[in-house]
Amino acid sequence: MKNPNVKYYQIPSKSQSPNPKTKGEKIYDIRERAFCFAQRVLEIAEKLPQNRVCDVLRTQIVKSGTSIGANVEEADGAVTKRDFVNKMAIARKEAKETKYWLRLIAGKYIKTELLEEDIKEAQEIINILSNY
Repeated sequence: MKNPNVKYYQIPSKSQSPNPKTKGEKIYDIRERAFCFAQRVLEIAEKLPQNRVCDVLRTQIVKSGTSIGANVEEADGAVTKRDFVNKMAIARKEAKETKYWLRLIAGKYIKTELLEEDIKEAQEIINILSNY
């Protein structure tokens, strides 16, 4: 049961904002967008070659890329504004780190053209999370 004296901060649910599933259309629910981005990061990690350097890169990008959504979900359950802002700030940091790993991989291990949209999506998520 929620305490009536505590103000809860929540991210709009899927029913409160448009969330098209059609390819090419923007997802406006940050929770769903971070989830879809995490799935894409996992796909990218699977495409990396099997060698020691890429094993390190794979670990790093999977940790940061999946952490974005995890922190957004934690922010959704925040009891205080301070906790909400902190979790969203961590999600933003993780998005910036993921963008770095994508840029590092692009052109070296996966064709740049194949990662351009993912790098752009990482930047858009950073921009969205910068507003919290």
